[in-house]
Amino acid sequence: MKQQKQNGKQLGKRFQIRFNFQTIFFILLSVFFILSFIPAGLDKQSKKNTPEKAISQVLTDVKQGKIKKLEVADTEIKAYYKNSDVVATAGKESNSNIFTLLKDAGINPLSVQIQTKNFDQMAFWINVFVNSVPYVLMIAFFIYLFRQARGAQDSIFSFGQSRAKRFQKGTSRITFNDVAGIKEAKEELQEVVDFLKFPDKYTRLGARTPKGVLLVGPAGCGKTLLAKAIAGEANVPFYSIAGSEFMEMLVGIGAARVRDLFKTAKLNAPAIIFIDEIDAIGRARSTGLVGGHDEREQTLNQILVEMDGFEPTQKVVVIGATNRGDLLDSALMRPGRFDRRITVSYPDIEEREAILKLHAKGKPFDGSVQWDRIAKRTVGYSGADLENMLNEAAILAARQNKTSIDAEMVEEAATKVKLGPEKKRVQTEADKKITAYHEAGHAIVSYAMPHMDPVHRISIVARGMSLGHTLIPPIHDLIHETKTRLIEQIATILGGRAAEELMFNEATTGAANDFNQATAIARAMVTNYGMSALGPIAINDMMDITSWIHGGESQVSQELLAKIDKEVARILNDGYTQAKKTLAKHKAKLTAVAQALLKKENLDQEAFETIMKIRA
Repeated sequence: MKQQKQNGKQLGKRFQIRFNFQTIFFILLSVFFILSFIPAGLDKQSKKNTPEKAISQVLTDVKQGKIKKLEVADTEIKAYYKNSDVVATAGKESNSNIFTLLKDAGINPLSVQIQTKNFDQMAFWINVFVNSVPYVLMIAFFIYLFRQARGAQDSIFSFGQSRAKRFQKGTSRITFNDVAGIKEAKEELQEVVDFLKFPDKYTRLGARTPKGVLLVGPAGCGKTLLAKAIAGEANVPFYSIAGSEFMEMLVGIGAARVRDLFKTAKLNAPAIIFIDEIDAIGRARSTGLVGGHDEREQTLNQILVEMDGFEPTQKVVVIGATNRGDLLDSALMRPGRFDRRITVSYPDIEEREAILKLHAKGKPFDGSVQWDRIAKRTVGYSGADLENMLNEAAILAARQNKTSIDAEMVEEAATKVKLGPEKKRVQTEADKKITAYHEAGHAIVSYAMPHMDPVHRISIVARGMSLGHTLIPPIHDLIHETKTRLIEQIATILGGRAAEELMFNEATTGAANDFNQATAIARAMVTNYGMSALGPIAINDMMDITSWIHGGESQVSQELLAKIDKEVARILNDGYTQAKKTLAKHKAKLTAVAQALLKKENLDQEAFETIMKIRA
């Protein structure tokens, strides 16, 4: 019964009519057209259902006693015949009287029943209504046009108003308890919220309110989530706006909105202003030698003035979030504007485990799911990736009509998040064989390298743009990479092409993406890390452009550029040579792994290592 009432309420909401000006206008218009066609329709229907006779014939029938009743309505007479259901109509003049007609025909009016209907008053009001509706509709139409014009005028003058959304305490259901990991960032922001809640505790020691806090980090690591948690925790007004919302097609609108936003926040102090994607308006201003965006720069200038113009007693904190901190203007980054800069980076193993357990609430996982193993498996995943991974696992379980989520589904979801869903492409046996040896080449070279991490999974199932993949996630969250490991990574990446040449004496196009990855590592070793024969030298890729902007000559000579290219090629060739030697030494293992892939399509770490140990 309760469910039926809820369904009834939902149905009522679905068919609810909003009676605004436009609805009333169209209802009046519809009624006018309906009333315009009703008389003609009724007249046609009446003539269709009743035969029409001359008035003289009707009077004759009355005189002969065939009619029992006459019904008179203005210019129409309806005659009802005795002993039958026949009804006939006859017309008369509007100024003639039925009694006069009967007397003139020598008929006693009392010999027949006469009933008269007076439609004069009804016809009058219908006529008045039909004639007045066009004028009403015309007046309503002009009123509608004036209202639209006034609304457009008001919207023009409201361009300068801030579009920030205000959140009061209790509006956001997310708190710091819903944010796992990033402990340091939470502590910093919790301190800001505490400062606004209990200012006396800090001011008695001479501390002032931080003017700004900048959250910098990759996408999906929790910057916006932290802002939502602040909105849920703070007992002060919280204003949220995106950087792009300041910009409009009209000049000066961005600066006006900044002024309005800060004015509103000051009137409601203590308050918090959150600007998401602040790099949209906070990018470094142009040097004057190249073109810039004047409207964006004026908006940035206004933000600089507003933040620097704060007084200690105003208690307004600005929180900005961006994943492009390197693009922000130096004037915006200095203390006094953004006093604190908090880096929100990818979670480490402990933080990933905490994030997984947090997002696992409400989902039925069975005993095969071990969060510590999944945390080790998901190195490099952001918080958004982890949440999406568990959601994909739940969807997969529902698709298979399972009542719980097992470890295999989580593994499939983790692969899907990074590489995309499986694609059942139609491949020839030759293509499958090439892919199998290619992926086996990656795995065996990695297995033979002493400093490489274990191979987690090998597959020849197509995902995204690739026909197969070999997953080698790092066991530990490494901060430093050694030169030896980087060279081994290059050799592993080039192991696919080396396997193709070893087994087929042919090169294919399947290694194109491998070359991009290997070249990027080699070039970084030469130009950024000082891991080449050129010595400890760092060369910025944008140096030539910067020099050209400032009108100077390039600081990198052509001779040095040639040496860089030569060193990159040398590192790549050394890695490729190392991969070919490794695969030639383990050719039997290469064949065994490839044959297993052709048979099963997927090999996990245990199955792969079993093959390698048997063939040892």
